[in-house]
This record gives sequence, structure tokens and C-alpha cells, in this order.
Amino acid sequence: MKKNIILIGMPGAGKSTVGVILAKRIGFHFIDTDLLIQSQEKCRLQQLIDTQGLDNFRKIEEQILLNLHTDQSVIATGGSVVYSKNGLQKLGLSGYRIYLQIGLPTLRKRIADMGQRGLVMNKGQTFEQLYQERSPLYEEFADLTITCGELNAEQVAAAIEKKLDSFFPMLS
Repeated sequence: MKKNIILIGMPGAGKSTVGVILAKRIGFHFIDTDLLIQSQEKCRLQQLIDTQGLDNFRKIEEQILLNLHTDQSVIATGGSVVYSKNGLQKLGLSGYRIYLQIGLPTLRKRIADMGQRGLVMNKGQTFEQLYQERSPLYEEFADLTITCGELNAEQVAAAIEKKLDSFFPMLS
């Protein structure tokens, strides 16, 4: 039985912020996989990417996902989680993957300092190219898509909670 809610989407979509709010609203634990990586590796994501490269970062991220054993948790994943098919499939066995879909113009406004954000992108790749590369992957893995538009984090959490009634009737 699926007992978790997994938030996927682009950096800046609000996965961590919405995740905390949602977890409080429904009485679940909150887990941020980016914070798990930072705790395990004892450095910020950007430092990890700069020193170990994208491939090693992705391997570390996948190991975190594969070793995550939890239930009744809201899990905010890093934006690059879509590159780990094994990790996303494993998460999908334990919960519902919810894609926080948000438009590129809104994302650009939200991400002021991309250089310190810990973005997993190839050298020379633009944020727009990253968005176009990842969007179909999020859609492929999503059990449910929430179009966030100009909604604030509280409104997105409320929209998810409303949709979750069909998955988790005990929340009603």
C-alpha cells in the first residue's frame, strides 16, 4: 500500500516549501532529499557538484532515493531526480508522485541566484533548455500533476490535499 507523497518538479517550483506546509496539514513527516544529500556529504549541493561533477552527484542522489525507507511522509525531491529512473520507480512503489508544474517565466522570477542553487545542469546549458529537457520526464513519472500557476505555497498545498482525498481517504 502506498503511504507517501513524493513531490517532483523543477528547481523553484516550491517542492520544499509546499512539502513542509502539506506535511503539517495532513499530519505526515517531511523529508527533503536535497537536505539528506547535504547531511550525508557534509557540504552544500553546489559544492558537491563543483567538486565531484554531475555524474557523481546523480549517483549519490540515486543512492539516497534507493535507501529511503519511510511511510506517511511528504518527500520533496531535488529537481534532478528525473534522471534516476530506478530511484523514481522505487519512490513510486511507496507513494504517489506529484508533479508541481510551473511555467518558465514564473520559475525565472523565483530563482535569483542560479549559481548558488545547486542546479544539476551541463556546462553551457541554459535554464530554458533544462526546463524543456526535464518537463516531459516529470510528466512521464507523475501520478498526478498540479498546475501551480501563480498560486502561493499554501494554495498549492491545499490543492494537493484536496486531490489526495481519493488516494488517502483517511485524511478526510
